[in-house]
Amino acid sequence: MALFTRKSQQPQAAAATTTTPALAPALAALTGDYAIDAAHSRLGFTARHAMVTNVRGAFTSYEGALHLDGEDVSRSTATLDIRMDSVDTGSADRDGHLKSGDFFDAEQFPLMTFRTTGAEFLGGEDFRITGDLTIKDVTREVAIDLEFTGSAQDPFGNDRVGFEGRTEILRSDWGLTWNAALETGGVLVSDKIKLTFDISAIKQG
Repeated sequence: MALFTRKSQQPQAAAATTTTPALAPALAALTGDYAIDAAHSRLGFTARHAMVTNVRGAFTSYEGALHLDGEDVSRSTATLDIRMDSVDTGSADRDGHLKSGDFFDAEQFPLMTFRTTGAEFLGGEDFRITGDLTIKDVTREVAIDLEFTGSAQDPFGNDRVGFEGRTEILRSDWGLTWNAALETGGVLVSDKIKLTFDISAIKQG
Protein backbone atom coordinates (compact mmCIF):
# COMPACT_ATOMS: atom_id res chain seq x y z
CA MET A 1 0.00 0.00 0.00
CA ALA A 2 1.35 3.41 -0.91
CA LEU A 3 2.20 5.47 2.14
CA PHE A 4 2.35 8.83 0.44
CA THR A 5 -0.09 11.02 -1.47
CA ARG A 6 -0.27 14.60 -2.68
CA LYS A 7 -2.77 17.18 -1.49
CA SER A 8 -5.75 17.47 -3.79
CA GLN A 9 -5.90 20.63 -5.85
CA GLN A 10 -9.03 22.51 -6.84
CA PRO A 11 -9.25 22.74 -10.67
CA GLN A 12 -10.04 26.47 -10.66
CA ALA A 13 -6.88 27.22 -8.64
CA ALA A 14 -4.56 24.97 -10.59
CA ALA A 15 -2.97 27.74 -12.59
CA ALA A 16 -2.36 30.00 -9.61
CA THR A 17 -1.52 27.61 -6.80
CA THR A 18 1.46 25.28 -6.39
CA THR A 19 0.67 22.32 -4.15
CA THR A 20 3.08 20.96 -1.58
CA PRO A 21 3.63 17.18 -1.33
CA ALA A 22 1.61 15.85 1.61
CA LEU A 23 2.19 12.72 3.64
CA ALA A 24 -0.55 10.11 3.76
CA PRO A 25 -2.02 9.35 7.20
CA ALA A 26 -0.64 5.80 7.02
CA LEU A 27 2.89 7.13 7.39
CA ALA A 28 2.12 8.21 10.94
CA ALA A 29 2.23 4.52 11.94
CA LEU A 30 5.95 4.49 11.14
CA THR A 31 6.76 7.25 13.63
CA GLY A 32 9.36 6.10 16.13
CA ASP A 33 12.97 5.22 16.76
CA TYR A 34 14.80 2.63 14.67
CA ALA A 35 18.18 0.91 14.79
CA ILE A 36 19.89 0.16 11.49
CA ASP A 37 20.32 -3.58 11.00
CA ALA A 38 23.84 -3.90 9.63
CA ALA A 39 23.29 -7.57 8.77
CA HIS A 40 20.64 -6.56 6.22
CA SER A 41 22.00 -3.19 5.11
CA ARG A 42 24.86 -2.03 2.90
CA LEU A 43 26.93 1.16 2.84
CA GLY A 44 28.67 1.13 -0.51
CA PHE A 45 30.89 3.35 -2.63
CA THR A 46 32.20 3.45 -6.19
CA ALA A 47 35.36 5.13 -7.47
CA ARG A 48 36.75 5.37 -10.99
CA HIS A 49 40.04 3.47 -11.31
CA ALA A 50 42.71 4.26 -13.92
CA MET A 51 40.14 6.32 -15.85
CA VAL A 52 38.57 3.22 -17.41
CA THR A 53 36.74 1.11 -14.83
CA ASN A 54 34.94 1.26 -11.51
CA VAL A 55 36.08 -0.14 -8.18
CA ARG A 56 33.25 -0.88 -5.76
CA GLY A 57 33.51 -1.37 -2.04
CA ALA A 58 31.61 -1.17 1.22
CA PHE A 59 32.03 -0.60 4.93
CA THR A 60 31.03 -3.66 6.90
CA SER A 61 31.07 -2.41 10.51
CA TYR A 62 28.84 0.46 11.57
CA GLU A 63 26.04 1.52 13.89
CA GLY A 64 23.18 3.80 13.03
CA ALA A 65 19.84 5.07 14.23
CA LEU A 66 16.80 6.73 12.67
CA HIS A 67 14.04 8.77 14.18
CA LEU A 68 11.07 8.92 11.81
CA ASP A 69 8.32 11.47 12.28
CA GLY A 70 5.30 10.55 10.18
CA GLU A 71 3.53 13.84 10.85
CA ASP A 72 6.44 16.18 10.12
CA VAL A 73 9.32 14.73 8.10
CA SER A 74 11.50 17.74 8.91
CA ARG A 75 11.73 16.42 12.47
CA SER A 76 13.16 13.09 11.31
CA THR A 77 16.84 12.40 11.99
CA ALA A 78 19.56 9.89 11.14
CA THR A 79 22.97 9.10 12.63
CA LEU A 80 25.78 6.81 11.43
CA ASP A 81 29.10 5.80 12.98
CA ILE A 82 31.22 3.84 10.50
CA ARG A 83 34.47 2.04 11.33
CA MET A 84 37.03 3.01 8.71
CA ASP A 85 39.07 -0.17 9.16
CA SER A 86 36.04 -2.18 7.96
CA VAL A 87 36.49 -1.03 4.36
CA ASP A 88 36.20 -3.95 1.93
CA THR A 89 36.88 -3.71 -1.80
CA GLY A 90 37.67 -7.38 -2.35
CA SER A 91 41.45 -6.77 -2.38
CA ALA A 92 43.46 -6.99 0.85
CA ASP A 93 46.28 -4.87 -0.61
CA ARG A 94 43.91 -2.14 -1.76
CA ASP A 95 42.03 -2.19 1.55
CA GLY A 96 45.31 -1.83 3.41
CA HIS A 97 46.21 1.19 1.30
CA LEU A 98 42.82 2.78 1.96
CA LYS A 99 43.31 2.33 5.72
CA SER A 100 46.77 3.93 5.59
CA GLY A 101 47.74 7.57 5.98
CA ASP A 102 47.44 8.07 2.21
CA PHE A 103 43.67 7.84 2.57
CA PHE A 104 41.64 7.22 5.74
CA ASP A 105 44.45 6.95 8.33
CA ALA A 106 42.10 4.58 10.16
CA GLU A 107 44.37 4.16 13.17
CA GLN A 108 44.28 7.87 14.01
CA PHE A 109 40.75 8.51 12.73
CA PRO A 110 38.81 5.30 13.36
CA LEU A 111 35.31 6.63 12.64
CA MET A 112 33.47 8.33 9.82
CA THR A 113 30.27 9.93 11.10
CA PHE A 114 27.08 11.38 9.67
CA ARG A 115 24.54 13.52 11.53
CA THR A 116 21.44 14.95 9.88
CA THR A 117 20.76 18.66 9.89
CA GLY A 118 17.52 18.53 7.87
CA ALA A 119 15.00 16.31 6.13
CA GLU A 120 12.30 16.95 3.53
CA PHE A 121 9.59 15.05 1.70
CA LEU A 122 9.84 15.39 -2.08
CA GLY A 123 6.66 13.53 -2.99
CA GLY A 124 5.83 9.96 -3.87
CA GLU A 125 8.34 7.69 -2.15
CA ASP A 126 11.16 10.23 -2.27
CA PHE A 127 12.93 12.16 0.48
CA ARG A 128 16.10 14.19 0.86
CA ILE A 129 18.20 14.49 3.98
CA THR A 130 21.07 16.86 4.56
CA GLY A 131 23.71 16.40 7.18
CA ASP A 132 27.29 16.72 8.34
CA LEU A 133 29.67 14.05 7.08
CA THR A 134 32.93 13.91 9.05
CA ILE A 135 36.03 12.13 7.74
CA LYS A 136 39.45 12.60 9.36
CA ASP A 137 38.08 15.44 11.52
CA VAL A 138 36.92 17.36 8.43
CA THR A 139 33.18 18.07 8.32
CA ARG A 140 31.24 18.98 5.20
CA GLU A 141 27.51 19.09 4.51
CA VAL A 142 26.11 16.56 2.07
CA ALA A 143 22.62 15.92 0.66
CA ILE A 144 21.38 12.36 0.24
CA ASP A 145 18.37 11.41 -1.88
CA LEU A 146 16.38 8.55 -0.36
CA GLU A 147 13.64 6.30 -1.68
CA PHE A 148 11.33 4.66 0.84
CA THR A 149 11.18 0.99 -0.16
CA GLY A 150 8.55 -0.23 2.29
CA SER A 151 7.68 -1.40 5.77
CA ALA A 152 6.89 -4.88 7.07
CA GLN A 153 6.92 -7.13 10.11
CA ASP A 154 9.56 -9.84 9.78
CA PRO A 155 9.10 -13.48 10.94
CA PHE A 156 10.63 -12.58 14.32
CA GLY A 157 8.04 -9.90 15.03
CA ASN A 158 10.31 -6.94 14.25
CA ASP A 159 8.77 -3.91 12.55
CA ARG A 160 11.12 -2.90 9.74
CA VAL A 161 11.45 -0.01 7.32
CA GLY A 162 13.66 0.17 4.26
CA PHE A 163 15.33 2.98 2.33
CA GLU A 164 17.67 3.20 -0.65
CA GLY A 165 19.89 6.26 -0.98
CA ARG A 166 22.58 7.79 -3.12
CA THR A 167 24.81 10.83 -3.34
CA GLU A 168 28.13 11.93 -4.84
CA ILE A 169 31.03 13.66 -3.10
CA LEU A 170 34.49 14.91 -3.99
CA ARG A 171 36.94 13.14 -1.69
CA SER A 172 39.32 16.09 -1.91
CA ASP A 173 36.77 18.12 0.09
CA TRP A 174 37.77 15.95 3.07
CA GLY A 175 41.50 16.12 2.40
CA LEU A 176 41.65 12.72 0.67
CA THR A 177 43.92 13.86 -2.12
CA TRP A 178 46.39 10.99 -2.68
CA ASN A 179 46.73 10.03 -6.34
CA ALA A 180 49.14 8.76 -8.97
CA ALA A 181 49.56 10.05 -12.50
CA LEU A 182 49.08 7.66 -15.42
CA GLU A 183 51.55 7.53 -18.28
CA THR A 184 48.66 7.80 -20.71
CA GLY A 185 47.29 10.87 -18.93
CA GLY A 186 44.82 11.25 -16.12
CA VAL A 187 45.07 9.86 -12.61
CA LEU A 188 44.70 6.50 -10.91
CA VAL A 189 41.76 7.32 -8.60
CA SER A 190 38.85 9.63 -9.34
CA ASP A 191 38.09 12.56 -7.08
CA LYS A 192 34.35 11.94 -7.45
CA ILE A 193 33.02 9.13 -5.27
CA LYS A 194 29.51 7.71 -5.54
CA LEU A 195 27.94 6.63 -2.25
CA THR A 196 25.00 4.20 -2.07
CA PHE A 197 22.88 3.10 0.86
CA ASP A 198 20.59 0.11 1.28
CA ILE A 199 19.08 0.46 4.73
CA SER A 200 16.94 -1.91 6.75
CA ALA A 201 16.04 -0.60 10.21
CA ILE A 202 14.20 -2.19 13.12
CA LYS A 203 11.74 -0.26 15.29
CA GLN A 204 12.80 0.02 18.92
CA GLY A 205 10.64 -0.15 22.02
